[in-house]
Amino acid sequence: MAAILIVEDEASINELVKRNLQLVGHACISVFDGDAALAEIRTRPYDLILLDIMLPGEDGFEVFRALQAVRETPVIFLTARSGLPDRIKGFSMGADDYLTKPFEMLELLARVEAVLRRTIKKSSFAVGDVRIDFDSRQVFCHEQPIECTPKEYELLEVLVKNRNIALSRERLLELAWGYDYEGDTRTIDVHIQKLRRKLGWEDAIKTVYKLGYRLELGL
Repeated sequence: MAAILIVEDEASINELVKRNLQLVGHACISVFDGDAALAEIRTRPYDLILLDIMLPGEDGFEVFRALQAVRETPVIFLTARSGLPDRIKGFSMGADDYLTKPFEMLELLARVEAVLRRTIKKSSFAVGDVRIDFDSRQVFCHEQPIECTPKEYELLEVLVKNRNIALSRERLLELAWGYDYEGDTRTIDVHIQKLRRKLGWEDAIKTVYKLGYRLELGL
């Protein structure tokens, strides 16, 4: 779980982003202008800031400079400005990513996860009786090691990192097997059944009708 500050003046977009990030387990605070963002970041550190460029008062670029002067924090710019000069400016200032509106929520979640993977070193994940050590690639249930094949582990890590998100079988193949994999998507079903049985996650790994699977952990 990451602590994420959302700086977006459009209330509907702010709320939509917040709800989706919370759904996958992140803790989010919403503010609607640069002054509020500065006040908030002075109270506590954040793992990531989602920063709109077109804010009331000072624009997002000026807010970015002020925020980084208080505490260096990874930033993804969210903006309706799609021009190359603005993107170059954002990256040259040190932004970690730049996403133009309108955007698909799954793309935002993927970009957030990518930035967090680069900036936060998470060594383990635990829920209920299951614990995953990412460094050693070991899985434990009731603190007893669970034997997983390399592909079972890869699939499990993909499910955990995208928890509470419905993923198609094709997408799971891309993430766990690689984009050049040419096998049948039924291999996903086989591996899912094995993970359910080994971890006791028969109810946690949900089948999404005519799509794929979702790891539902209630986080």
